Amino acid sequence: MNDFHTARQNGGSLGVDRRGFLRRSVAAIGGAAAMPLAGPAERADDAVGGLVADIEREVVFHGRKTRTTWFHPRPCMVPASDGVEALMTLQTIGGSDYFGPVHYTISRDGARSWSEPQPIPGLGRRKLDAGYEVGVCDVVPEYHQPTQTVLAIGHNVYYRNGRLARPQRARWPVYVVRSADGTWSAPRRLKWDDLGGSAIYTCGCAQRVTLEGGDLLVPLSFAPQGRTHRSVATVRCAFDGQQLVVRKVGAELIGTAGRGLLEPSLAALDRRFYMTIRAEDNRGYVTVSDDALTWEPRRPWAWEDGEPLTMSTTQQRWLVHSDSLLLVYTRKAEDNVNVFRWRSPLLMAEVDRRTLRLIRATERVVFPLVGDGVEDPDHVARMGNFHTVAATPAQSWVTVGETLPNDGWAGNTLLARVCWSRANRLAPLALAQHRLGRRRAWWA
Repeated sequence: MNDFHTARQNGGSLGVDRRGFLRRSVAAIGGAAAMPLAGPAERADDAVGGLVADIEREVVFHGRKTRTTWFHPRPCMVPASDGVEALMTLQTIGGSDYFGPVHYTISRDGARSWSEPQPIPGLGRRKLDAGYEVGVCDVVPEYHQPTQTVLAIGHNVYYRNGRLARPQRARWPVYVVRSADGTWSAPRRLKWDDLGGSAIYTCGCAQRVTLEGGDLLVPLSFAPQGRTHRSVATVRCAFDGQQLVVRKVGAELIGTAGRGLLEPSLAALDRRFYMTIRAEDNRGYVTVSDDALTWEPRRPWAWEDGEPLTMSTTQQRWLVHSDSLLLVYTRKAEDNVNVFRWRSPLLMAEVDRRTLRLIRATERVVFPLVGDGVEDPDHVARMGNFHTVAATPAQSWVTVGETLPNDGWAGNTLLARVCWSRANRLAPLALAQHRLGRRRAWWA
């Protein structure tokens, strides 16, 4: 198979009228500030993506060559003096859920180049008693416009004897704040004094929603001491640029298979809220709400004809466009039947928001499977932990860190540019004037 790391995948002959797009983009960008809620390519290569004009793929860090694998790459867009910059958190991986200190890297040219990763103070490891160490993982940074800060939330994790400790001690969200001058705060715990989370409550890896007034909607996965399966709920938090405080707690969603309901993520579009949930019963789940606190009964992800997608305890992520809601995910297919948890290829599809089902004809490949997922699955890179961000009105990005456990865990850090055929009015307004590297943004 061709090496996809330098490949470019076209989205079919869409016949994009760029002058017409410019007129629509200017009108769209002009109205973006009034939006109260801010926040596809192809299984069959001849499918027409409609909203997706193209997907471009590139390597951020060449871990296969350097043998340093940067994992959990999660960027957010931050205003800067000359326009905008992308700040991405990431950390090394050297074993199953065995992570190094959390770092950050910055790009000032539209993700064409990145600075050398630097450690975030306080998010390294600390030695504890009885041979334990504690660190932080699963960090997600987001820019918080009302306070002009970056809020990065992960959770604590325990190691022992060079690997993930089993069982884990009590776990909770840990957050740091980066101020406008670039300094990082000391880490803090998000306090939630509910016995339902006495063993664990976490929003690690989660997409959250910033409301118009600055409050945050944060999805939690949690369980009390003595219970193996977790539940899911959303909390509404106040944030003043320094401290994050839980104000309201939503209704509990329960799943009892395996570890229950894990790693929920939120999206908002047209004044409705959507949550996607990882589970351990060969399904992923979706639900919808008008207030993000009370939710409809969860339902498994399925195609529009009702056929459910077969998934294996893995994440899903939202990709939000002002005209559409999309999902990024992995699933079982003919070419990956023997790949661990079917974590390659990485796919995306549009969501029918009326039925909460995926539109099969819009499914496209974000990152293809490289190798043989049937006869030689141990050497196929896994891509089950990924992130999405609305980078500009013309592009959203999907980032992922490959893992190859049977090849020393060495893997590349990858970025896919999902290029829209229509402007995404939910992208940060400041980006409309930004230049992507040496190429002038074509909508400007």
